[in-house]
Amino acid sequence: MKSPDRHIFKRFDTEMEHLNSLIIEMGELAIDQLTEALKTLRLEDPEQAYNVISRDAKLNDLDIRANDEIIRLVAKRQPVARDLRELIAVGKIVTDLERAGDEARKIAGLTIRFYEPAKKPPTEEILDDIFSLAEYVCNMLSLSVRAFDRMNLKTAIKVIKRGSKLDKQLQSILRRLSTFIIEDSRNISHFIDIVLGIRALERYGGHAKNIAGHIVFIENGVDIRHIADDVIVKRASGKKPSLDISEWPEVQQGGQ
Repeated sequence: MKSPDRHIFKRFDTEMEHLNSLIIEMGELAIDQLTEALKTLRLEDPEQAYNVISRDAKLNDLDIRANDEIIRLVAKRQPVARDLRELIAVGKIVTDLERAGDEARKIAGLTIRFYEPAKKPPTEEILDDIFSLAEYVCNMLSLSVRAFDRMNLKTAIKVIKRGSKLDKQLQSILRRLSTFIIEDSRNISHFIDIVLGIRALERYGGHAKNIAGHIVFIENGVDIRHIADDVIVKRASGKKPSLDISEWPEVQQGGQ
């Protein structure tokens, strides 16, 4: 006969697995939302864009279910140490995934603004950066979800590394957009919408990077939000890579 303590531990494990499966489902849906939003933009299909926007309700429902599950687990199991740390981090991951879905919805909104009847759409050239940036950040979120599913620190660090390049990409895109405006003033009517779309994609990538940081917190118990990305990448990817982040001088000093 198994001891009561062992039984409780296994029950908690099972409940955590169920919660984690909700997180994976949310992640897959947030990725699919951006993929489908981009498809509506490529196909110039506002009707399908409305469908993408309406599907955001499913992500919101998963958000509520996951948060209810977290509250129930805290109240019922009263977790401590790593178990409590994981629940705290998972709650933040849920929020990041729900907000990533909101940013994907904004890309579908671009399709509606650009391609509804009686509206003049932007040129393909001016939309190119949206497609390339969207592919980049979608891949970041995909890696984050994979890192969470496997609780893999190396994959989480890859996401942080990609996130550190995001700001440079954004600045480069904005410079190109300014050039389009200078060359053809007809593009100015779409400039604000496109910039807002790019900002939405930047935030989508930011949520992916946040999730990677939460994975580090689960594994090492260290909050890396105030450590510069280049420091994290250098120490985790150098000639003598170290993923024991709790021993880094930057952490000992309280971050940089």
